[in-house]
Order: sequence, then structure tokens, then C-alpha cells
Amino acid sequence: MGKTLRKLEVSSPVPADIDIANSVAPLHISDIAQELDLAPQHYDLYGKYKAKVLLSVIDELKGKEDGYYVVVGGITPTPLGEGKSTTTVGLCQALGAFLDKKVVTCLRQPSQGPTFGIKGGAAGGGYSQVIPMDEFNLHLTGDIHAITAANNLLAAAIDTRIFHESTQSDKALFNRLCPPNKEGKRTFNEVMLGRLQKLGISKSNPEDLTPTEAKQFARLDINPDSITWRRVMDVNDRFLRKISIGQGPEEKGMVRETGFDISVASEIMAVLALTTSLPDMRARLGKMVVGNSRGGDPITADDLGVGGALAVLMKDAINPTLMQTLEGTPVLVHAGPFANIAHGNSSIVADKIALKLVGPGGFVVTEAGFGADIGTEKFMNIKCRYSGLKPQCAVIVATIRALKMHGGGPDVVAGRPLDRAYVTENVALVEAGCINLARHIKNTKAYGVNVVVAVNMFSTDSEAELNAVRTAALSAGAFDAVICTHHAHGGKGAVDLGIAVQKACESVTQPLTFLYPLDISIKEKIEAIAKSYGASGVEYSEQAEKQIEMYSKQGFSGLPICMAKTQYSFSHNASEKGAPSGFVLPIRDVRGSIGAGFIYPLVGTMSTMPGLPTRPCFYDIDIDTETGRVIGLS
Repeated sequence: MGKTLRKLEVSSPVPADIDIANSVAPLHISDIAQELDLAPQHYDLYGKYKAKVLLSVIDELKGKEDGYYVVVGGITPTPLGEGKSTTTVGLCQALGAFLDKKVVTCLRQPSQGPTFGIKGGAAGGGYSQVIPMDEFNLHLTGDIHAITAANNLLAAAIDTRIFHESTQSDKALFNRLCPPNKEGKRTFNEVMLGRLQKLGISKSNPEDLTPTEAKQFARLDINPDSITWRRVMDVNDRFLRKISIGQGPEEKGMVRETGFDISVASEIMAVLALTTSLPDMRARLGKMVVGNSRGGDPITADDLGVGGALAVLMKDAINPTLMQTLEGTPVLVHAGPFANIAHGNSSIVADKIALKLVGPGGFVVTEAGFGADIGTEKFMNIKCRYSGLKPQCAVIVATIRALKMHGGGPDVVAGRPLDRAYVTENVALVEAGCINLARHIKNTKAYGVNVVVAVNMFSTDSEAELNAVRTAALSAGAFDAVICTHHAHGGKGAVDLGIAVQKACESVTQPLTFLYPLDISIKEKIEAIAKSYGASGVEYSEQAEKQIEMYSKQGFSGLPICMAKTQYSFSHNASEKGAPSGFVLPIRDVRGSIGAGFIYPLVGTMSTMPGLPTRPCFYDIDIDTETGRVIGLS
């Protein structure tokens, strides 16, 4: 990758992430773009260190062969996380800065919820980070703000429409929706013609509609109890989980209960991640279902007439943001869907652009959120279905501490010191926990990819423990298992991983195999995924049965399934470690992200608006008022 690369000077012990990030002067983003053969017309600058890469690049490079495609998942994590983002970045630094490969890292944009809450930022860590780290973790280029605005515009449109329908006659409602222009002529605009078509009305002149047709067109008759669309904001605010709206005197007593989710849980974020083009995004936004009519018909954003406005708010957000690693390798940051109720992967368009830019022999490395049972499964069965892309290699990140936990070690709790079991040698505990790793390897191999295990090494890990993991991984069918020290040494600490990944990509022979076909029932798909977790069966609540019946009746049963389950266990019970089996998976409810393109069953209780802990991360975050630098981000 040549001249842009930067040699890292590493210190021991490893300094704080923000101190490392601040110690390296980022290259101008135009230098990073140039290394990828991006001309100035291919991107828009957002300051010195960020740029939006335009989707036109995909069309311009249409005939060019793709590079290798690598997905990074993990074993079932502890609440501390096992370093998937750090490994993704370290692997790319190794490929680009040490193995002379053309490489692009594709990452999700972090939410401000965890940044200011419990977990901290998501730019990687140690000497394997994306910079500028503060910009990456905060506003970036405003995509999450655009999602927040679009989501809340739709929320406002829903309640306003119910209000106006409740206070107007059919004729008045129709006349206000289609007012005469200056010449006194009424017309339907594009989104209205779409609604007429949906209703089976072939007329295009408002004057030609019968009173019955005019009523059908104008009156959505939304059932307030069926509304699934909530408002969002990008901070953890538990007190907004359940609210009452409409209490102002002008709302004439139209009070209802609703709530806020965190912005990254919005379906609009999931749409952004799964879209393949601007026309596709516009169509998906319009198809988002917000509730049902009293007659049981799905009501969409386009029925409300707002789909085009949502697309306008999202027109810049559809372009991925170009950034860089500490060692000057390129990064595309785009989308950040919740990994439970959505699929937890960065965008299809970023991956598609990157694969063309690196070309044959190059590498695109993308990260899948949470353990491989959630992130990698959804990457394969949802993201790859919509993108048509096939990965050659899947990396599974493991740590000794997580394997010890799965082997029966004491609880790992964020914010509390690790138990002595995790910082002293105990090979038997590690070997017992490798049952979790083995199931992840088996499940991931079934997709037709080669699996490489990356053991993210900590200073307290012993050679015997590391050897035990390597032996267990190979016997479970991994292509290779590699010890990595990229957190302490940057790309240099992941060179062996880079070599293993390259060999794995070059030697893959099988086609991509999905876990289930799309043409089977919703229940059969749920049961196929549950089986991969180790479940012996599935139990559906009355509410889940009702929703499955409704979605099937409405014609949505052909969509893939996005299981909303705890990340801390293969099962629905977060305390069940290792590789539990024989349990019955309870499905509490089933919901749809119809515009994004999936059905999501709720396994147990899922919070879509996290809360702040007693001592949030924001205690440590401040600004150096002399230099303007951010301090304390982690």
C-alpha cells in the first residue's frame, strides 16, 4: 500500500487508548483516498481526516473483480468484550502495513449510548485503532443524527395523521390531502400514486375518484394499539423507555403510551446497513411498516406520504465515511445497527465499494457484532443474501478469560476487578471452556467458509493455556488458530493472523450455504436457527403465535429471520455458559422490520433503550481547554 503507511512506536505498558490515538498525527484523508485510487470526484471531504465516499464508485468499477472478503466474529463474549473491533483493525494493519496487501477495514459507527455509558467507544484499542478516535466515537459525519431526524419525522407523521383523521370528514380529509394548485387543478404526487396502486385504484386524476375510493385513499384508519414505531435518541435515557404523548390541550385528549429507543435500534439504521443503492434505500424506507389499520392491513411510511422526505434526510448518510487506522491503512465506517434486534453488521454498500477498490488479491475485513451465533449468523443469512457477496474466511476471536468463564469460572462483571481465576494459569478451566469455541467453529464452517481462530492475548495468559486453545480449535475443524498481540504491538502483532487469513481465503472451495431457505415458514426458519444454538425445540407465546399468523397473512413470511437474543449465551439464559443443549427456546414476541427486510423474534426480554450505570463513562470524558483535544475517551 506504499507511501501512506506509518511506523508505530509502541510503549509498554500500553497507554490509554485516547493517549495512543492523540500521539499519532493522522494523514490527510486525501492521501488515504489516493492510495485506494479514489479521485477527488469520488469523495466529499468532511474536514481533514474524514471523507464521504460516493456510491458512484460502485458503478464506475462495475467490471473490476472483487478482492477477498473476510468477516470477523467471536466466541460468546464476557460483558467486557473480547476485542473483535481491535482484532479487525489489527488484522488490517498487518495485511496493509506488513504484508503489502491492499486492504480496507469496514466497521460499524458506534452509538453515543455506550460511548458515554458502560462500554466506552468502539474504535478498536491499544495500537490497533481507527483515528481520529474522538471523531469516530462522537458525531463522525452526522449519519446517526440523520437517522434520528428521519425516524422522528415519521413518528410525528403517524400521530399527526391519526389526529387529523379523527377530526375531519372523509371529504375534508381528501380535499386537504389533494388541494387545488394555482390553476385550480387537483393532482396526485408520486407517493400518492403509489398508494392508489397498492389499493388497486388505477385512476390518476383526483376528480375521477368515487367517494368510496376517495375515502379508501385518504383514511388510513390506523389502529393506535398496533403502532410499533417509536421515537429515538442517541443517548442512554432509561426514563424515556415508556412515556405518554398527546397531553397538550391542542391534542384534544388524544393521549397514548409510547416510548423511545436508542437511535441505532431504529429500523432506518437497519435499512441503511442493508441497502444496495439510492433507489433501493428509497424503496425500503417507503415500505417500512409502522402499524396496522383497524382492518388489519399494514400501514407504511409511503402510505403516510413521508417516504421521499425520509430519503432526503438520508441522502448523505448513504455514503460511507473514509477514515484510517493508526498505521495509515484505510477504513470505511458505515451504519451501526443494534446487534440484537437488528443484524449488527456494517453496510453492504461500504463492503461493495471496498471489494472493488482493493481488487483481486486485496482484502476487505468486516466485523459482525457480538458472538458468532448472533453477528456472523446474521451476516451470512441476512446481509449476504441481500448483497449477493460471498466471504471466503471467517475469523472467530477468542480470549483465555472468556474461555475460562465458559469452562465454569466465576462471573465476569464490567467495572469490577477480574477474579484471580482469570489472571493465573488454569489449563483445565480453559480446556473445559473450549466447548463454546468448538460450537462456534462448527456452526460457522457450515456456511462453506474457512474458519481462522484469533486468540487475543493478554499478558496474564500462559503458553500452556494458549496451546490448549490452539489444539482445541484445530481439532474442532478450524483452518488455523493464531495467537495475536495486536493490542500491544499493532499490525506487527497480527502478522501471523494475516498470513493464516490469506491462506484460508486462497484455499476455500465450497459455495456459500445458508442455514435455511427463504421459502419455508417463519416458524421453520426460527427453528433452524434455534437448532444451531443447541435448542431441542421452540416455545411460542400467544402473542408470538398471533404475530406470526399476521405477518404470514400480510405476505411477509418470505423474509429472513433476525433473532433478538442475549449475546452472553447460546441459549436465551445469559447465565448458561459453555455450549448448552437440550433447552427449549422461548419466543416472547415476533416483530417485523419490513422495509429493512427481516422478521425479528424476541427471545426473552430485549432492552432497546439502555440505561446509564451509577458511574457512566462520561465521568472520564473532558476537553483540554488549551489544546481543544478530547481526553478520557476509552
